Amino acid sequence: MTSRLWMTGDEAADRLLDDDPFALLVGMLLDQQVAMETAFAGPAKIADRMGGWDVHRIAEADPDDFTALCATPPAVHRYPGSMAGRIQAVARAVVEQYDGDVTRLWTDGDPDGPTVLRRLKALPGFGDQKARIFLALLGKQRGVQPAGWREAAGAYGDDEFRSIADVRDAGSLGKVRETKRAAKAAAKAAR
Repeated sequence: MTSRLWMTGDEAADRLLDDDPFALLVGMLLDQQVAMETAFAGPAKIADRMGGWDVHRIAEADPDDFTALCATPPAVHRYPGSMAGRIQAVARAVVEQYDGDVTRLWTDGDPDGPTVLRRLKALPGFGDQKARIFLALLGKQRGVQPAGWREAAGAYGDDEFRSIADVRDAGSLGKVRETKRAAKAAAKAAR
């Protein structure tokens, strides 16, 4: 049994992430250029505005209407237009390739960690780093641990406080932020 997710500090938003793997995937998609809590609260904002959370409805929504929905204050992301397009693109990919069941990314054919990583990287908006972080999140907090998942996740698979995969409460969120600050300072000093 996995523990309940704590990603946003908002009980309803965290419950959606915990209950719906596609919501968790969309939260990961949104996790760029905004605070982690803001990114992972995005699916709950969308669900509230759409009257529920459904990958098929998101995939089939009129793009202009969906963009407006994402831009309604408080916006789903600081770049609501481009992120609305990415959300719909990943929803369409999940519908077309996995019949709307995002868990098939990590269950179809009993894949190993590198295969799950490759499938994640094939999704719109998921580059190497985002895919590795999501794989680590699945392994560390969702009990999805195919053979070789830690190695495929790279540094995100270790037991350091590096990413959202390591956030379980406000304290661990602070540790992740401190690790990120230290990494940025080291990179700046190396220039």
